Amino acid sequence: MKDKVRCSWCSNNILYKNYHDNEWGVRISDDRKLFEFLILETFQAGLSWYTILKKRKNFINAFDKFDFYKISVYDIRKIEKLMNNKGIIRNRSKIISTISNAKAFISVQKTYGSFYKYLSDFKNKYSNPKDHLDPLNNFSPLAKNISDDLKKKGFKFLGPKITYAYLMASGIINGHQTDCFRYLELKS
Repeated sequence: MKDKVRCSWCSNNILYKNYHDNEWGVRISDDRKLFEFLILETFQAGLSWYTILKKRKNFINAFDKFDFYKISVYDIRKIEKLMNNKGIIRNRSKIISTISNAKAFISVQKTYGSFYKYLSDFKNKYSNPKDHLDPLNNFSPLAKNISDDLKKKGFKFLGPKITYAYLMASGIINGHQTDCFRYLELKS
């Protein structure tokens, strides 16, 4: 039996396949899940996604199931506890930016009703479908515009490349290659 055609980044590793086939690129409208993906993308910067997938359960536990309200009030004791947690990526800048991003995330929710609405409105207002046709790019004008806007809103450690990866992972844009079996399934 012939294996399904997947995006070229998806190796034969079962962790990658499961993530690709079941999560990556599926439209997320739940704000807690959007926050989880945002934080995981920031921790992934400079590392392989496989590293994040292997440590994902540890991240969920360490960061209170990505409850942005709880994270927004983390103090120095919690930061030190996270810095000593061998199950996650122990990068002080990324941990501190997670706290800052939780605060900014809550602010965006209050202003727009939800983070999902903010992303959707932004995409609908400023997106040109040709901006993100090539899923192998690691940048798009839409991602740069969103990244710039999020920085103005207080987000840290979130440049255009991370934002682009985030938009594809969370299904805001369809990043699957056109020959991938998920491309047509998720085309909206």
